[in-house]
Amino acid sequence: MENHNFVTAYDFKLHTCFPLLRSVSDVRPPALTSISEPLPFFDGTTRLYICYLCPYAQRAWITRNCKGLQDKIVLVPIDLRNRPSWYKEKVYPLNKVPSLEHNGKVLGESLDLIRYTDANFEGPSLFPSDPAKREFGEQMISHVDTFTSGIYSSYKGDPVEQTSAAFDYLENALGKFDDGPFFLGQFSLVDIAYVSFLERIQLVFSEIFKHDITTGRPKLVTWIQEANKIDGYKQTKVDKEEYLKAFKIKFLA
Repeated sequence: MENHNFVTAYDFKLHTCFPLLRSVSDVRPPALTSISEPLPFFDGTTRLYICYLCPYAQRAWITRNCKGLQDKIVLVPIDLRNRPSWYKEKVYPLNKVPSLEHNGKVLGESLDLIRYTDANFEGPSLFPSDPAKREFGEQMISHVDTFTSGIYSSYKGDPVEQTSAAFDYLENALGKFDDGPFFLGQFSLVDIAYVSFLERIQLVFSEIFKHDITTGRPKLVTWIQEANKIDGYKQTKVDKEEYLKAFKIKFLA
């Protein structure tokens, strides 16, 4: 009963404080390829270049959605397996995603982009003002690359055994604040930094390694459940079969 009351109260707060998290709508345009015509670059349009399979790009996409910026930031998906040459030549010399074309310049790196989007566009703030939460949030964002690299490196060994401590770290972190189910209580950039990777990791462990990463981790269970109620994230979720096919080619070949 206590858990039910907590979630109900949290749901009310989420609707009240972050209405755009649940009211966004989006359409997935087809990915551009090597035969796609160049866009009218630097014409004043703000564009977010992504790849539907890429968890780094998904971070920026989620942030755009949860800020309610679908009409402000145009989504431009790129097929990284058959990318247009003009993307590297005219847009982003590093030739990867995500990148953001804004105010006559192009910015990259997913963690930088989610911060930039939150700070430079309208919409609900995705990082709290509370000093304790900001400090812990920065700590968690700094840890995310360590977390993901550790998980990925386990795929050639014993993933279940090798990753137990990494998932326990997240379970403990989710207990830091008690005013909501997310890392900082309310949904924030910290959750965005992790959610696209955990989406894929959970899928791989379930389908490939036949293991449930949430077993014995009730806070992680709740975190995943609550994240999946947020339209701004749900609309970005990777295609299961397409991702598993790509994973097998990359890691299990």
